[in-house]
Amino acid sequence: MTRTDATFPSDDGTCGAWLYRPADSTGSTRPIIVMAHGLAGVKEMRLDAFAERFTAAGYACLVFDYRHFGASSGEPRNLLDVNSQLQDWKSAVAYARTLDGIDPDRVIVWGTSFGGGHVIITAAHDKRIAAAIAQCPFTDGLASSFAIPPATSAKVTALAAADAVGARLGRAPMMVPTYGPPGSTSLMSAPDCVAGVEAIIGDNPDAPTEVAARFALQLIKHFPGRYARDIECPVLFAICEPDTVAPSGPTQKYAAQAPKGEIKLYDAGHFDIYVGEAFEINIADQLAFLNAHVPATPRTPR
Repeated sequence: MTRTDATFPSDDGTCGAWLYRPADSTGSTRPIIVMAHGLAGVKEMRLDAFAERFTAAGYACLVFDYRHFGASSGEPRNLLDVNSQLQDWKSAVAYARTLDGIDPDRVIVWGTSFGGGHVIITAAHDKRIAAAIAQCPFTDGLASSFAIPPATSAKVTALAAADAVGARLGRAPMMVPTYGPPGSTSLMSAPDCVAGVEAIIGDNPDAPTEVAARFALQLIKHFPGRYARDIECPVLFAICEPDTVAPSGPTQKYAAQAPKGEIKLYDAGHFDIYVGEAFEINIADQLAFLNAHVPATPRTPR
């Protein structure tokens, strides 16, 4: 396989990406999996591990960073806006369809955590998508907000409100940590969050660990799970039952509404399925789903 750096336009900026390709098949086209991370995540945070397995199975992969994060453009840095990220998904899918050797009718979308919610919305809106995988997806803003201790939630909301006011006055963003120990003022403070996030970050010193606090005001109003009923393609929901970040109860209810939805449940935490044995079980299930619905077999272009 090969991995090259790529850049594509998205609205007022550009998204940086990795393009993975399996061994070339002259005169044929392959499916491509468009991939992105979750809350403040960048592609270096274990998305390469997934993309390498998919590429070894014969799929091309486009793994991108959202604007304001990682290799993508956008100032101020670490600014998370739901609509902007959904636009990045549209742009990534459109770009993937233009690539040489790619079958534009066999584009698969893959997202994890907050990005899993983006995948649900993207697949619901784009009826040309061939299949989707939503891994430990964020589906219900209210449920995720209630997963945050009340005292922490109050502090984060106050910080978010102050940041929103500051933004209107042209001030620099006020940041909030994306994770921290229980009791900390952070977006994720369950007991498993620090070890879980740091296992995914690994040796990447540039991994984002904070976002502009105003994002918290969007969080509680965001319900991507409601779009599951509108997804017409096959979609796999990889759900962690003891998930402390994206509660599994609402996700299972939404997933059951997808006409061609498949659900895999794991006795693993929100961050566990990126590494170790849980990762191996998870990736095997995803490859089986892909092989059943969008085989990697090269096709001769019409």
